[in-house]
Amino acid sequence: MKEDANHLLRDFGARDRLGLLAGLGAVTALAWGYLLYMGWGMEHMDVGVHMTFMPRMTQWEGIDFLLVFLMWAIMMLAMMLPSAAPMILVFAALDRQRREGVSHFQRVCAFVAGYVAVWTGFSVFATLVQWGLLEARLVSPMMRSTSPALGAAVLIAAGAFQFTRFKQSCLVSCRSPLAFLAAHWRSAPTGAFAMGLKHGSYCVGCCWLLMALLFLLGVMNVLWIATLAAFVLFEKIFPRIAWVGRVSGTAFIVWGVTLLLPH
Repeated sequence: MKEDANHLLRDFGARDRLGLLAGLGAVTALAWGYLLYMGWGMEHMDVGVHMTFMPRMTQWEGIDFLLVFLMWAIMMLAMMLPSAAPMILVFAALDRQRREGVSHFQRVCAFVAGYVAVWTGFSVFATLVQWGLLEARLVSPMMRSTSPALGAAVLIAAGAFQFTRFKQSCLVSCRSPLAFLAAHWRSAPTGAFAMGLKHGSYCVGCCWLLMALLFLLGVMNVLWIATLAAFVLFEKIFPRIAWVGRVSGTAFIVWGVTLLLPH
């Protein structure tokens, strides 16, 4: 199946591949630029409080909910779009090969939009969770956990999740673009959007507890954001290195247990 995907991408053409990757790279770079801007503001609060797009740290109003939602949505775009690039490339190559009479560019955009829509929905959920934790004083105004018990619970849950069949099932769908597309192919831009939604759902299924670790590590800690993004990418593009999931799961559980030990 991997050889079939490689053959399909070769037929797609270097120019088309580079154009699509350049577009995805530009969007990703803009998203990371925003995160660096926000991260700098969090580290320099004397200046950051006056920055555009910086939400208030306490007593949120409507605009603060919107700004935090935008922060999460752009963060998910920066973290997850690179890991979706192999699937998007294979979709674009297969769509070009099928020549179904509908604008190729339109269908590729619809597929990406479906994928992004799922993570945007996740960002709504994450925003509400952050607000609830902030109101419960379990997360500090600097967007970091203040409760060892909460941190331990998230780490242990994330670690245990690495060993579940559900996690592995979602990973299989994310790691096998051609098999996924063959099983779920639908025509027209609406079909491409639906396929993007489906792929995004599997992706959220793989990674949602990893994203929850940001409440422990710091929602705007750019170093940890980059580390988690790299880990997600590694998990997806190196399926034969199965021990990574087991080692990371064990490490998360041990880390969580140490937070519960008396100091």
